[in-house]
Amino acid sequence: MMDIREILDILPHRYPFLLVDRVLECTPGERIVAVKNVTVNEEFFNGHFPHYKVMPGVLVIEALAQAAGILSFKTMNSQADENSVYFFVGIDNARFKRPVVPGDVLRLEVQIERHSRGLWKYKAQALVDDQLAAEADLMCALRDIPKAD
Repeated sequence: MMDIREILDILPHRYPFLLVDRVLECTPGERIVAVKNVTVNEEFFNGHFPHYKVMPGVLVIEALAQAAGILSFKTMNSQADENSVYFFVGIDNARFKRPVVPGDVLRLEVQIERHSRGLWKYKAQALVDDQLAAEADLMCALRDIPKAD
């Protein structure tokens, strides 16, 4: 179990773009289960269908990627720093099955499929009340930030 303070120590993301509130389970090298509490106060709801507030699908995928980042950092026994960045390098088989709306608790389940030469591949699912909201195969890579001259 990890609370928000520990998440902030691992990920570089901050409000309004931090999309993981708590980690329920984390088995380094294998899987993570985390949650995002979706509230009506989220910035994106101001413009994403004000008449029917829906969390943008790309942000559901981003929440899954942030959970994957936590899992990778825990697996490597490290954390984000100012010299590197954890990039998306691929999203395959993304499917959206139900809208995510204010009041939902988004359960983020991510499993490592492969890790080789700094490239990570994951199988990811986002659920609300045990109903599949979204799923995708994600690929991410940790890269050094080039030094400015």
